[in-house]
Amino acid sequence: MPFVSLNPTTNQVIQRHASWDVNRFESALEKAHSAQQTWAHTSFSLRAEVLRNVAMHLHTQRDQYATLITQEMGKPLREARAEVEKCAGVCDYYAQHAGEFLRAEPIESDADKSYVAYYPLGVVLAIMPWNFPFWQVFRAAAPALMAGNAFALKHAPNVPQCALAMETLFRDCGLPEGLFTNLMIEVKQVACAIASVHIHAVTLTGSEAAGRKVAACAGQHLKKCVLELGGSDPFIVLHDADLELAVNMAVTSRFLNCGQSCIAAKRFIVVPEIADEFLHLLKTKVEALRVGDPMIEGTQIGPMARLDLRESLHNQVTDSIAQGAVAVTGCKPVEREGFFYQPSILDRVTAKTCAWHEELFGPVAIVIRAASEEDALRIANETRFGLGSSIWSRDAARAEQLAAHIQAGCTFINGMVKSDPRLPFGGVKASGYGRELSKLGMHEFVNAKTIWIR
Repeated sequence: MPFVSLNPTTNQVIQRHASWDVNRFESALEKAHSAQQTWAHTSFSLRAEVLRNVAMHLHTQRDQYATLITQEMGKPLREARAEVEKCAGVCDYYAQHAGEFLRAEPIESDADKSYVAYYPLGVVLAIMPWNFPFWQVFRAAAPALMAGNAFALKHAPNVPQCALAMETLFRDCGLPEGLFTNLMIEVKQVACAIASVHIHAVTLTGSEAAGRKVAACAGQHLKKCVLELGGSDPFIVLHDADLELAVNMAVTSRFLNCGQSCIAAKRFIVVPEIADEFLHLLKTKVEALRVGDPMIEGTQIGPMARLDLRESLHNQVTDSIAQGAVAVTGCKPVEREGFFYQPSILDRVTAKTCAWHEELFGPVAIVIRAASEEDALRIANETRFGLGSSIWSRDAARAEQLAAHIQAGCTFINGMVKSDPRLPFGGVKASGYGRELSKLGMHEFVNAKTIWIR
């Protein structure tokens, strides 16, 4: 089957690309492995020079790449620009800190000398999603390449233009041929890639279902695996919260990228004292969001990335309403060309509704009314997911105590959950395992080797 690049704003085909046959696929992996053998022995300074070149090119060609992102998956142009800039930042970060993160660490033992040294694993297979088509790739590629690994990208089938653009970018900025390889392979070929002798580790950002399959396959072949999967992040608003701040951040977090983000705030858990006021403010701000062509500067909500995603979301919304949730605003597709969905709010969401249990991957906020602060914590943890979370209160010390009880990979207090190269990122439970970014993320794909000397 071909890879089809389709503009979700106009429903028009941009480009088609043929998928690879087995011979081309295997040849690309062999070439990546061969290139990595040489790259592993290069200096950090040489690797850093390449990444700094990439960062500089991202800055200078920002608008070109942003336009490509917007046309291929539909996010507003201003958000696409921010994504490109963030990619440049992660390249600069690892160019600066990789040597420090991978410096040999002396350890006291019964040896005359002992230490831990860090060596690359080989070729990392990266299975990446469409929702942040540049950022998800760069946050995995920058540390992997700086560690001396090669990077083989299996990107989402609806963003082939972005995948090809990144491969060209790295090559043009001095990365040797084969070290960043875009694999135009279909989903059914992923198992063969994982099994290949030329693949040494796997990282996946995607759905829970995809994570289970990839983890099982990687486990079968005893290969290191990092998974960043779905999320249904709780956004807990306590009675003493700064409501204006909380609601502003609630709207930003939930509706960024048309709500198509794993770490978006999805479950707004509010205590009785402020529930009605919070909902009133939320409704006012959600209804003020500007829906339209994402190439127009003032647009805040573009189309969803694919028609099937919009249909799935609307089915979840209608099922939840039938199960007792209350439609406050929106809750239906926009009647126009493209895959648009109205910015929406569901109130009175309970455990009897699918919105309580499932991740809603689109522009729909769900409000859950807790009986108390303790009940809010219970609800926050009553999910199979555990990616991000946030607590909103003017008593930051009290909120910090509560944060210890939330089952998630991160908790932000009076701030929106976001990924930052300086901080480890990842989840627990069905949101996956392992970490990306920071020193911890870099250490996921190296061999921490003990050296013992008498």
